[in-house]
Amino acid sequence: MKNVIIAQSGGPSSVINNTLRGIIETCKYFPDKFGTIYGGWHGIEGVLKEELLNLSDQPEQEVSLLRTTPAAGSIGTCRYKLKDKQQKDFQRILEVFKAHDVGYFFYIGGNDSQHTALKVSEMARMGGLDLIAVGVPKTIDNDVGDSEFQLIDHTPGYGSVARYWAHSIQAANEENRGSSTADPVLVLQAMGRKIGYIPAAARLADPHREMPLQIYLSESGVDAKEMADKVNDQLKKDGRCIAVVSEGFELVGVDSLEHVKDSFGHVEYGAAKIAAYQQVVNYLNEVGLKARGSARGQVPGTDQRHAMIYASTVDLEEAYKVGQKAVDIALNDGTGWMATILRIIGPIYHVRYDKVPLEKVALSERSFPDKWIAPNRIDVTDEFVSYASPLIGLDWPSIPLVNGLQRFTRFNPIFAAKKLDLYQLEAE
Repeated sequence: MKNVIIAQSGGPSSVINNTLRGIIETCKYFPDKFGTIYGGWHGIEGVLKEELLNLSDQPEQEVSLLRTTPAAGSIGTCRYKLKDKQQKDFQRILEVFKAHDVGYFFYIGGNDSQHTALKVSEMARMGGLDLIAVGVPKTIDNDVGDSEFQLIDHTPGYGSVARYWAHSIQAANEENRGSSTADPVLVLQAMGRKIGYIPAAARLADPHREMPLQIYLSESGVDAKEMADKVNDQLKKDGRCIAVVSEGFELVGVDSLEHVKDSFGHVEYGAAKIAAYQQVVNYLNEVGLKARGSARGQVPGTDQRHAMIYASTVDLEEAYKVGQKAVDIALNDGTGWMATILRIIGPIYHVRYDKVPLEKVALSERSFPDKWIAPNRIDVTDEFVSYASPLIGLDWPSIPLVNGLQRFTRFNPIFAAKKLDLYQLEAE
């Protein structure tokens, strides 16, 4: 019987804690295999700092509430990237595992997190440490895996952010219908690095194309003049236009945005000096609209990934089951795998849970298929709609309320006693 560490990394989602719950509860089914279950406090940083939250001794109610607790407040997340050259960090991880008799490591996250799980698995094997490391997928961007969808069909978190955008566009359309005499153009910016899955989900609000909706993915390749022409063509036809732009959308022909990068080396679009949507609004108003009034814009913030009421019930179920599958892999298949979700082709949406080698998904980044971008480059195809529609679910999640407020998990601060010296993170 060996102890367990669960950690998570990168941006959170509304369903990430249900994956955590799936791992915790499934490990408890096998008390002869799994000892104390720890959570790495703020991801791999907590492991390096030997900050291990005891999850085995938490009230069952708090673990159960993880189902509808969004984001990463329960055990924290981090953006600390472990690069191959950081040998001291990897050695420290193994020392922490040895000190706390850890034999199982589950890492929930995206591309970089799967790389970390792979490196930990490899170094443990080389160091003779009896450790099973399993990756568990998570990202709202839906960019883990391959563009042929053979490694994973979709990642937990994406279905919920897609649902958020489907509902948000419905509401935005009502706003635009009523205020179009003054504000004929509404520009909204969607999250998602430079991958188009999130802004593409706006089409789910209007699968029959009844709204004056235009979608500008970062992959669209539409320049500034062409965009202005397309918006004005829509105004001539409908008198109004809703434009959804990816936060990575480059308005070619206009001065590029200035961005900062996070510790993973990824562009932080929300930290741009001028956000993409504002640049589009400014440009459209500058060149002029073929309608009375002006363009205005807005950008939803991190509520896209933590608004629990928009969580997809399908996403919640799959997030939990992929966590369960990770434990099954640890018991029956050993180290070096990532739990995955694969779609069973057929008229009725159905998935199966399987495993793929970590080396195939580590640092991978799928693209948005060009075949799913409509010929006019400002829409997506019906094939994408068929792919994404089942992921947003058919009902609202049931969220417990106390005095009208959402009741989220609050773990007791029960940490393992530290056995090692203080450690300075290698990359700091």
